[in-house]
Amino acid sequence: MAYGAELSTADIPDEHQSPVSWDSILAGAAATVAMLFVLVSLGAGFGLKMSPRWPAGLEARDFTPTIGAVFIACQVAASMLGGYLAGRLRTKWLHIHDHETYFRDTAHGLLAWAASIVGLLVLGALSVQTSAAPIGEPSAAEMIRVGQIGAQISLFLGIGALTSAFAASVAATIGGMRRDDMHRLHRVVKS
Repeated sequence: MAYGAELSTADIPDEHQSPVSWDSILAGAAATVAMLFVLVSLGAGFGLKMSPRWPAGLEARDFTPTIGAVFIACQVAASMLGGYLAGRLRTKWLHIHDHETYFRDTAHGLLAWAASIVGLLVLGALSVQTSAAPIGEPSAAEMIRVGQIGAQISLFLGIGALTSAFAASVAATIGGMRRDDMHRLHRVVKS
């Protein structure tokens, strides 16, 4: 509904409808996944890639805390965008306390983050089928190294997941407050 339009009783949300705005959550999740792909692609363009080895690039055995920090930064930035959109695009809640609004906005950010994680897991599972091809029998030393790399990657992805969940929740609260402030400002200007 556009600002300045007159409200009818049909436009006012029912008090018994769900406080969860799935449209805004899915929009935030889609924005998170898209932004994450863009940021990771940008990082790969700067030479922060896992394989194959090129003169200016890195491969999996060269995984360092720098690459881990880049992964975390990408996750946090993408999740903040998705959380902000989830909070900003949600419907206006009537007759609830500000504390409840903050909680609901935080929940919208967390749900947008969770939906994006599920989407990324599905995409990852679909791509593993095509990329997993046996190359040969690895040696014991290679298996140990692969385990160490896997542990490092898991650590950084776990840290990134926790920080990005928090960032999405905070960003959703900011987006929701911004939405409500614009709504209040419009009502004051209109009067």
